Amino acid sequence: MAWLVLILSGVLEAGWAVSLKLSEGFSRLLPSLTFLVLSAGSFVGLAWAMRSLPVGPAYAVWTGIGAALTALIGMVWLGDAVSAVKIVSIVLIISGVLGLNLAGVGH
Repeated sequence: MAWLVLILSGVLEAGWAVSLKLSEGFSRLLPSLTFLVLSAGSFVGLAWAMRSLPVGPAYAVWTGIGAALTALIGMVWLGDAVSAVKIVSIVLIISGVLGLNLAGVGH
């Protein structure tokens, strides 16, 4: 259950990052409120998951999901430039998260 909560918290991290962008420096009410709600949910979920998961892999999964998903959302829906370097970097983020988790299996 902790892994599921952690994954959901990573998705919420991407949501609050996008909401932060859309808030235009907290000058728009709805995206600003969305940022507050999603960031609170993301941090609460991370904290709850870390009660039973090791800090390194948990934090790596949380930030990895958030970073990769935020970059993809930016490229697909927010007009961020798409490049081979960005795609390779996202793959490297995901590979790094998987590597950290595999390294911790059985320890």
